[in-house]
Amino acid sequence: MPKAIYRPEYDVFLKLLKGRRIKAGLTQAQCSIALGHPQSFMSDVERRVRRLDIIQIYDLCTVLGCDMAELIRDFTDEIRELG
Repeated sequence: MPKAIYRPEYDVFLKLLKGRRIKAGLTQAQCSIALGHPQSFMSDVERRVRRLDIIQIYDLCTVLGCDMAELIRDFTDEIRELG
């Protein structure tokens, strides 16, 4: 099985995160700074250079003003559609 970042499911995850970032009206730099990271942090995440752990996902959801459980539900729904 290929590494997670090369699987189609990871594309779905990144699309959802980016969509929520844009919906929140934040640039990658603004989002990174709000998380207490260098400006390049979100760029690295969205380009698959950096992976997020569960705590970072939680923090990111807080910054984006989205519900983590909803993000997971949307992810699951989109994965099922790939099916």
